[in-house]
Amino acid sequence: MIITQTPLRVGLVGGGTDLPSYYRQHGGRVLNAAIDKYVYVVVKQRFDDDIYLNYSRKEIVSQVEDVEHDLVREAMHMAGVRGGVEITTLADIPSAGSGLGSSSSVTVGLLQALFTYQGCQLSAHELAERACTIEIDRCGKPIGKQDQYVAAYGGICDLSFGPGDAVHAEQIRLLPAQHRSFQDQLMLFYTGITRTADTILGEQKANIPDRLAQLQQLKDLAAEAVAGARAGRPEVVGMALGKSWEAKRQLAQGVSNGALDEAVESAMSSGATGAKVTGAGGGGFILVMCPVEHQESVRTALSPMKDLPISVDPYGSRVILNVHRNIWS
Repeated sequence: MIITQTPLRVGLVGGGTDLPSYYRQHGGRVLNAAIDKYVYVVVKQRFDDDIYLNYSRKEIVSQVEDVEHDLVREAMHMAGVRGGVEITTLADIPSAGSGLGSSSSVTVGLLQALFTYQGCQLSAHELAERACTIEIDRCGKPIGKQDQYVAAYGGICDLSFGPGDAVHAEQIRLLPAQHRSFQDQLMLFYTGITRTADTILGEQKANIPDRLAQLQQLKDLAAEAVAGARAGRPEVVGMALGKSWEAKRQLAQGVSNGALDEAVESAMSSGATGAKVTGAGGGGFILVMCPVEHQESVRTALSPMKDLPISVDPYGSRVILNVHRNIWS
């Protein structure tokens, strides 16, 4: 039996510039952070040759080609696992429409588990690239590449994309006091609104030629945020985050709405240095950066939204159980 634990993430600044159709020509930059909320993947050997899948529904099939869950099917193909397994996915929070990169965390966690099951160990870069291949190339999802990398690497990630196809990921290492100050200012609130990100991202992708100014601004703000993070100045990150939300709202129609705009404005007027809707927008969670002394005011302003305490996950996807046994002995 193999069990993997893979973090979800909060995209801080630069989301949208990680779309290949943009960064291959213009280059992209994203500041992202893995959080201590996880997707778990369990791969267990079976005595027969069937494939059992347990997620929001259950599948029992006799061959990989019949698996309906596209991420599981393609991960099994990639790892060379043909049958005789039971695969279960679990998550700390509801994954549909959360804006926390759950589908990429599932994909990275699946690959980590299935390759470990096969006796292979992949680097964080290999896991991320293979996850991108599955989600973008094989499954045709209109997404970028930030989520797969931060899920694989963990920590506070400075991600650079292109020009061309190259992706560079670097964890930002802070002194303990700076790290605590950074993560203590992160707040996450559940809006109660779920949405399908593919529609928003598809429109955002189609709008790229007409939104080059906004995307350049997002890339510049990501560079400012990275510099602020490296200097141990979370207030700089917060201000860049707030400015990035104004640019992000212009990328596609469904990124925001009246209720979300009002929530962001309430957080800012209550003392936050920055606030935005996570992921593609349209719902999910609101991410706030706020000094500790103003956080109770922000909680009051965003009530009755559920406050989800978070901290930074430093490790990325990892195997937390690896038990091999011969079922015929």
